[in-house]
Amino acid sequence: MNLIARINPVSRLLGALLFTTPLLITLDWVSATVAIAIILLVAPLLGVSYYRLLRRGWPIFLAAPLAAIPMALYGRPGGEVHFEFWLLQVTDNSLSLAGAIALRVLAVGLPIVVLSADVDPTDLGDGLSQILKLPPKFVLGTVAAVRMMGLLRDDVEAMRRSRRSRGLADTGRIKYWFTIAFGLLVMSLRRASKLATAMEARGFARSTTRTWARESRLFPRDWIFMFLCAAGAAIALGVAIYTGSFQFLGTI
Repeated sequence: MNLIARINPVSRLLGALLFTTPLLITLDWVSATVAIAIILLVAPLLGVSYYRLLRRGWPIFLAAPLAAIPMALYGRPGGEVHFEFWLLQVTDNSLSLAGAIALRVLAVGLPIVVLSADVDPTDLGDGLSQILKLPPKFVLGTVAAVRMMGLLRDDVEAMRRSRRSRGLADTGRIKYWFTIAFGLLVMSLRRASKLATAMEARGFARSTTRTWARESRLFPRDWIFMFLCAAGAAIALGVAIYTGSFQFLGTI
């Protein structure tokens, strides 16, 4: 099931901003927890299973504790001191702030992971240029770059098979991945040069105005979707205010 399959990619982008931006004005754990609960509840309805969410969002799950560690060690002092060494001071307040930061990273990152799933780069480019009126050169360059990024996995697999066929797959892991990374850099530069030449030959760099093969516009369902995203953020903040945990920018 995917309830947003027909939603314009620009609406998804704006919806993600409407849902996540209000969450940045507070550092309490209640609003972040409510926002995470909302995104976990609706993720399967939006075509993103929990396994897919974990597979696509692993950088977010990794970044959350990494962001919390400095806050726990160097955060706001106050309350009982659990550990202290030189500049390090772990207190009740710093641990509370660290937990809130970790939840905030998940609350802001997971909606983007969910709403960006299955977005066609061409449709997104059409919307960015026609609806948001961004410069066509910037949009076309971005779409081309995103298209090329989709080939990264194929390039890695091709290089691994090539090295295996030559008997070079049994070398040290550090050297192995260094050569893979260097090969990807060389292939990326060559592909970028060819792409730039092709786009130049087609007049992408000279034309100031462009026409578009497909029209991109917002329908009532797009406005309803963006309203629901804003309502989700309002619910999260409303619960935090109701419970008395709302902290404007971390201050009580």
